[in-house]
Amino acid sequence: MTRATEAERRRLHDDFTHLCRIPSPFGYERACADAVRVRLEELGLEVSEDDAAEPTGAECGNLLTRLPGSSSRSVLLCAHLDTVPVEAEIEPVIVDDGWENAHDAILGADNKAAVAVLLGLARRFHAQPPPIGLELLFTVSEENALAGAKAFDLSRLSSDYGYVFDHASPIGEIVIASPTYYRLEAWFRGTAAHAGIRPEDGRSAIVAAARAISSMSLGRLDPETTANIGTVRGGNGSTNVVPDHCQVLGEARSLDRHRVESVMSEMVDRVYDAANVPECQCDVDITVERLFDGYRTRPSAPHIVVAERALRACGYDPQPIATGGGSDANAFEAAGFQCANLANGTLRNHQPDERVSFAALEGMLDVALALIEEAAVAPQSETASEQEPTREAAGAEK
Repeated sequence: MTRATEAERRRLHDDFTHLCRIPSPFGYERACADAVRVRLEELGLEVSEDDAAEPTGAECGNLLTRLPGSSSRSVLLCAHLDTVPVEAEIEPVIVDDGWENAHDAILGADNKAAVAVLLGLARRFHAQPPPIGLELLFTVSEENALAGAKAFDLSRLSSDYGYVFDHASPIGEIVIASPTYYRLEAWFRGTAAHAGIRPEDGRSAIVAAARAISSMSLGRLDPETTANIGTVRGGNGSTNVVPDHCQVLGEARSLDRHRVESVMSEMVDRVYDAANVPECQCDVDITVERLFDGYRTRPSAPHIVVAERALRACGYDPQPIATGGGSDANAFEAAGFQCANLANGTLRNHQPDERVSFAALEGMLDVALALIEEAAVAPQSETASEQEPTREAAGAEK
């Protein structure tokens, strides 16, 4: 297997730290997309941008570039340009043979480590054809319920299957099951009143929301199911007013579609029950959205087998796993395109102490190179019918 050279590893770190310094929370990806486009076009590659900006609310669309291979077949490699919201400046610094942010905020390794790896592949293969064609896709608004991937027109691809490097766990893990995800928004509307003079005339939207939340089953509900309340906003900032409005945002997700629907239904019931308690009776508006579908893939599926061979060639022990997280792979699988999510070795994504070691960043590049070699010699992909039933069917069989 051909591994990255020392020069390629140095450039990988340069690309990674440069991209991390560019804030790109979902919806504000333009500067990061422009930086990626410049690097690709400097290599003489043609970069196309789709019209995903409008439906996703992003500043730009998804970027796609192609590198023709020695064979007519191709494989997709995908990374997302956006991050979760950024609370402070990002300045990558070296801590114990890895990268962290010097400030109290995310580093952005999710998913700029993978973006840097894809740029490394483009540099390796722009002058000499890879053994199989490459389609490199850079999506927007992944952190906003996979909006960019869902808006991407998969008919533009010629690849048999694809990969994303978007699971923050040790390299070697391959996601073969990912959950269905629902989001809940509840607006409680009560009655304002002076809290010191006539509180009995008020109806507290915050108290109603608190009753609803305290009655919900939250956290890990079973090995495949979780539920969470992530945001509560209410009142007008003053303690002397009975608050007449409160917003609650929550979610539920499960590998079992029927189970997550049951959990979400129960959360909705608890909201209505709390809003109808006489002493804090409120009106309430509820919105429930299924933001992405889950999937299950057979460990024997062709693209999983290719990933296992690539990992072994790089000295990693392949481990098929189920996850509670989603990725662009969910959107692609829901649309009928086979895609695997591979662990990227990053740590504590979405947290201020996010980190990626040098070994993990460089290991990702080696695994990507091995994927290309293994995909080139693999038999033609079987049809999607040989996969496990996915999304609704997978839930129905449990």
